[in-house]
Amino acid sequence: MQRAIQLARQAEAHGEVPVGAVLVRDGEIIGEGWNQPIGACDPSAHAEIMALRDAGQRLGNYRLTDTTLYVTLEPCPMCAGAIVHARVGRVVFAACDPRGGAAGSMFDLLPSDGRFNHQTMCEGGLLAVEAGEMLRDFFRTRRVKNKGPAICADGEHDA
Repeated sequence: MQRAIQLARQAEAHGEVPVGAVLVRDGEIIGEGWNQPIGACDPSAHAEIMALRDAGQRLGNYRLTDTTLYVTLEPCPMCAGAIVHARVGRVVFAACDPRGGAAGSMFDLLPSDGRFNHQTMCEGGLLAVEAGEMLRDFFRTRRVKNKGPAICADGEHDA
């Protein structure tokens, strides 16, 4: 989770919401990512998706069985779906997301409830204080400093 927090700080340095993720198999990081939707002008470029993409490319396979995904914020429904499709075995997240979390805060997609073809174990709270403070500080600063819309790399406004 420490590496995920480092990646979240990298996202923040690029003006993105500070969320980072690492995918681990047998004690080795096989994929990592940080939030990049603004810079990439890609709504699917969440930290979890980026880590899954990185691992898939490194391994040459979209099925990422026997892995653990560490992420600094509870996954959203989009990311939860990708996690299930990738066959990730376990998710460990830091801070809960009461407005959009899919691991019990708002939705119950992780841990899987038995209706999906793959079951993913899930637990939250690891380094939750540190990750939560980083997110609160980011949004507090953003509210004060940036009242306008985000701008993508190509100069278009992100409404």
